[in-house]
Amino acid sequence: MIFFSGSDVRAAVSPERALDAVRDAFVAYARGEWTMPPKVYVPAYPAGDFRAMPALGAGHALLKWVTSFPGNPSRGLPTVTGLVLLSDSTNGVLKAALDAGAVTALRTGAAAVLAAETLGREGAAAVVGAGVNGEAAARTFVARGRDVMLYDVDPQRAGKVAQRVGARVAGSRDEALAADVVVTVTPGREVVFDEGSLQPGQHVSLMGADGPGKQEIAAGELARVHVFCDDWEQASHNGELVHAVEAGKLTRDDVTQLGDVLLGAAEGRQTDEDITVFDSTGLAIQDLAIALAAMEGADELAVPNFEF
Repeated sequence: MIFFSGSDVRAAVSPERALDAVRDAFVAYARGEWTMPPKVYVPAYPAGDFRAMPALGAGHALLKWVTSFPGNPSRGLPTVTGLVLLSDSTNGVLKAALDAGAVTALRTGAAAVLAAETLGREGAAAVVGAGVNGEAAARTFVARGRDVMLYDVDPQRAGKVAQRVGARVAGSRDEALAADVVVTVTPGREVVFDEGSLQPGQHVSLMGADGPGKQEIAAGELARVHVFCDDWEQASHNGELVHAVEAGKLTRDDVTQLGDVLLGAAEGRQTDEDITVFDSTGLAIQDLAIALAAMEGADELAVPNFEF
């Protein structure tokens, strides 16, 4: 069994390779070639939660056991920890274990930018939230050749991350939220976009509300824009959409899955004035895509191999 540390994952999979891999995963899932049982949440509130995320595709099976404890950084601990296990689906043999934090950051950044490129317009881009996943989103924008500004409630953190990835620090929260394309990667404890706040032509990738009780946009705002998601079943039960669905403001017919747009089976942005919103809850198929991409580069890295 090969083990990829966080640095090994990042060395094996560039942000651009991650975006291509995640795009292919969305399409394979939309075609029915990859499958994904429901994500299981194990709540440990108010501190955080544990998640078990399985997927099957491309001759492999995956299980990610991962945490989300937003208060951890104040104690010198990472918000996201865990392991990704990758097995051969023809014989059940375990082939690799990967650091879940690194895999999650890569695919979160990739999904955020993929949605922005697919559904948004050209123009100013901003990332709100400079944690690990926000940094990954900003890094992916830069890798794709796009200028990006970064905002965080902690200006010092925003400055350090911006310097690392080649972004610039937004002059204010309002400047970041007014960008043509906005990616929010916040803890999801407060609404970032109130009703009526989004402007014609804007696109927002909402990455923070990935579990029960989290929310980055008002339910009423979702009712007046074009809504897209990574997976309807997951997003309508544990994502941003659940608030609007429970309030009777959104139904299944109002929401388009990103994979269907990438496949050409559904329309994305239709005019420059459209307001588009992407709700991301994080999918195990994305983790599978990153794990398989890491395996492609394993021979070039000195990653440890364990017998058991």
